Amino acid sequence: MIVKYNVGDVVQLKKPHPCGENKWEVLRTGVDFKLKCLGCERQVWIARRDFEKRVKKIISSNLEPFIEE
Repeated sequence: MIVKYNVGDVVQLKKPHPCGENKWEVLRTGVDFKLKCLGCERQVWIARRDFEKRVKKIISSNLEPFIEE
């Protein structure tokens, strides 16, 4: 199954950051991903292959469907 990640998505990784948080915001996608820790706000670059191995689940997505009333 192919999962598409978008800028602004919040993902949960399998292992926590040293600050204790395991939720990250995606800041940039491509060959490499730029992520921001939601605990301490540190930014890291990670290769796509490593990122896809470490993602446990997508917590919130930027492209959730809009409901018209």
